[in-house]
Amino acid sequence: MKAIRIAIDGPASSGKSTVAKIIAKNLGYTYLDTGAMYRSATYIALKNNYSEQDVNLILEQLAKNPISFKKAEDGSQLVFLGEEDVTLAIRQNDVTNNVSWVSAIADIRQELVEQQRRIAQAGAIIMDGRDIGTVVLPDAELKIFLVASVEERAERRYKENIEKGIETDLELLKQEIEARDFKDSNRKVSPLKAADDAIIFDTTGVDIAGVVAFIQEKVEKMIDN
Repeated sequence: MKAIRIAIDGPASSGKSTVAKIIAKNLGYTYLDTGAMYRSATYIALKNNYSEQDVNLILEQLAKNPISFKKAEDGSQLVFLGEEDVTLAIRQNDVTNNVSWVSAIADIRQELVEQQRRIAQAGAIIMDGRDIGTVVLPDAELKIFLVASVEERAERRYKENIEKGIETDLELLKQEIEARDFKDSNRKVSPLKAADDAIIFDTTGVDIAGVVAFIQEKVEKMIDN
């Protein structure tokens, strides 16, 4: 059975992370949450009142406080900046609403992409994000691009936030997701788009189990050949 690299791309709240985590667990693969890395850089910027002109300062903080992932006792993934657990902090609304401009900065993307590629070299890895199949791992053996309606994605994020105790307005969330889609798709550096050889799957109306089954079927055909 061969080990492959799996890239799962798609817009905000299309189900990428949830699905990737389940498939990684099922296969015994490493899961790399690239979105958490960009959120961590955004957290640094907001915490220190940095702007687009402070790229070097953001990079310095990333060097001083490297991003790492650890497992909690319940098996969930924890995100650390140096010694600080930022797992919940990077999911707050202020980070969500600012991550697009931070992730559009070329120098920050270059640094984080290099880190992601180093981790992926050994294979048996699944990554999710917005440019995994097009930029980070263009030679990944399997590329999936998940899409869903704005309404469905807003409902998903709303439920996630409420479960985490994050106060959220559903209508405002729809507007924020639409705005983020536009920013992510129109940025100059690594815009959100499906790779030419990606399998595009619309998850509107499809539950998590259905999405996992769809992708895992593709994976198993590849690793069993």
